[in-house]
Amino acid sequence: MATYHDTKEFLRGFRDGLPFVIVVVPFALLFGVVATEAGLPLIQVLSFSVVVIAGAAQFTALQLMAENVPALVVIISALTVNLRMAMYSASLTPHLGALPFWRRAFVAYCLVDQSYALSIMEYEKRPEMTLAQKFSYFFGAITPVVPLWYGATVVGAMVGQAIPPALALDFAVPITFLAMIGPMLRTQAHIWAAFVSVTTALLFAFLPWNLGLMVAAIAGMSTGAEIELRVEKAREIK
Repeated sequence: MATYHDTKEFLRGFRDGLPFVIVVVPFALLFGVVATEAGLPLIQVLSFSVVVIAGAAQFTALQLMAENVPALVVIISALTVNLRMAMYSASLTPHLGALPFWRRAFVAYCLVDQSYALSIMEYEKRPEMTLAQKFSYFFGAITPVVPLWYGATVVGAMVGQAIPPALALDFAVPITFLAMIGPMLRTQAHIWAAFVSVTTALLFAFLPWNLGLMVAAIAGMSTGAEIELRVEKAREIK
């Protein structure tokens, strides 16, 4: 029976994932506070984090729900914000696609920005890693993140408005994404996709119900794919 556990790689992943605790905890605390202020009971706040486990999508859905936006628009908006997960999955498939079904399901559930950013950079840096080592590293990287995401969400929901505004917990949102996205802008496709999506989001910010995010996501992905095709064709010509 195949084994998929490598203690050394798990500990390496755990160590690399620890710095994200600094931003994950305030981010989750903030969501718990905001969700409570929006009128959600504790069980619903926790369920939101456990089922969705995607901060940006959760904040998007919560904001739209608070504005009484139609449920279909809420769902589509949250899915649009998380479209990057489809690209993450495609990127990780060559590395983890041979895992048994339930392990792939675990990876899919725990696939967040932090676990992807750490894992894909490690896999590309060390192509000699075995399947067991890759899975163990991924498992280790997500271990300090997910439990604290759940716990801090509950604490935020319980404490609620008792947290003083001076703490400015919302700083975690932009810092988290800047820290993850910056090192990943390594190719023309990455840079142009980021530039186009940001520009499009700003241009279409006037659209109601955050529909500008959908337009920006589609524009960014289309741009990245087009640049990749052009670069590939240029290589073939050479």
